[in-house]
Amino acid sequence: MEEETPWSGIENGIDDPEELQVIYRALDSYQQYAKVAHFQCTHVRRQAFYALPQAHWQRLAAPPFNYLDTLDKIDDAIESNAELARIIFKTGLEMFHVGVLSEDGGLKLPPQWSGSAKPNDLDKARSTIRQFYRDWSADGAREREACFGPVMRAIAAEQEARGPDQAQLKVLVPGAGLGRLVFELCMRGCETEGNEISYHQLLASSYILNCCQRAGQHTIHPWIHTFSNHKSRANHLRGYAVPDIHCATELTQAEQTRPIGAMSMSAADFLCLYAQEDRAAAYDVVATVFFLDTAPNLIRYLDTIFHCLKPGGILVNVGPLLWHFEGRVWDRDEHEHEEGEGAASHDTSGIADPGNFELTDDEVMALVAQVGFEIVSRETGIEAPYIHDTESMLQTTYRASAWVARKPNTAATA
Repeated sequence: MEEETPWSGIENGIDDPEELQVIYRALDSYQQYAKVAHFQCTHVRRQAFYALPQAHWQRLAAPPFNYLDTLDKIDDAIESNAELARIIFKTGLEMFHVGVLSEDGGLKLPPQWSGSAKPNDLDKARSTIRQFYRDWSADGAREREACFGPVMRAIAAEQEARGPDQAQLKVLVPGAGLGRLVFELCMRGCETEGNEISYHQLLASSYILNCCQRAGQHTIHPWIHTFSNHKSRANHLRGYAVPDIHCATELTQAEQTRPIGAMSMSAADFLCLYAQEDRAAAYDVVATVFFLDTAPNLIRYLDTIFHCLKPGGILVNVGPLLWHFEGRVWDRDEHEHEEGEGAASHDTSGIADPGNFELTDDEVMALVAQVGFEIVSRETGIEAPYIHDTESMLQTTYRASAWVARKPNTAATA
């Protein structure tokens, strides 16, 4: 790499062919967002619409339904979303130095990677665009308060307990997503490091934090990808300005009145990076928001967090228990065939390791204590919506758990 990228660590995997393949597919999924969304949201519906008896589709095409007009408006909304997708794609090509010159002098994907995104990549691009509602719109503030609020209060209490003469708290945010919590903690004076494994999230967060030119630069329409459970077309088509703030401006204004913290992001498997010796006892706080249930093996997650916390440091957790690896089947014979004899016992120290299990909330707390933490506080039943359309006829809200656990001062640092 000729120069540093906006997020440290992103460039480290650029020479790895497998990592590069993941990057290309993530970039291509943003490039393809518009084409795929138009096909899935409107093209197939127009086909189904005209397959109706003529008298029926003519009735639905007329007021008050105006169904064909609705599909036209959905296409317009897709294009609005696509403006954000395309600029994430463009800045990603520049960030990774992986583009080739196009006919108009700009950058494009190498031809062999154009169209390489898999269905899962396309789904991630779409869900990431929707996630801007939660992390970077004014209307998403309620969701952010539900999950970030307990973290902010716990960290503020920790800083107050340590006294005003103590250094800024050093905070690690695994599963940092689109970076809003990292930014908010930085604004509150913490030296904050985010960690994220998803290139879809890293590309989007890097753009919004480092490259976006102004507040409200984009308008996203998060509800257009499904036609179910809408009370009105107005809400179905509702757009939201993002970002609700311009990060560079906010930081510049804040540092004129109070100390702000440093902000960084690592692009890596949490288990691989933070179990390393140079991360031992490195952080005052680890803040996990909707993260612990991404673990196939929660023991590994908790051991790694314990390892990288300073003695006396705290783990602050908020979230439900939607176990991401529930139902994953690991085939021992297949694993041994691929990796060679003895591979079943091989420990790669990463999230892709074999095996998984799911615990209840009470069992999680018991495991936290077994790992060596002291439970400081716990609250359950916190209403925590996630990319939640408050006007939908379907209402789903998590009842999250929030707790603080401390690594004893006498704990070993290695």
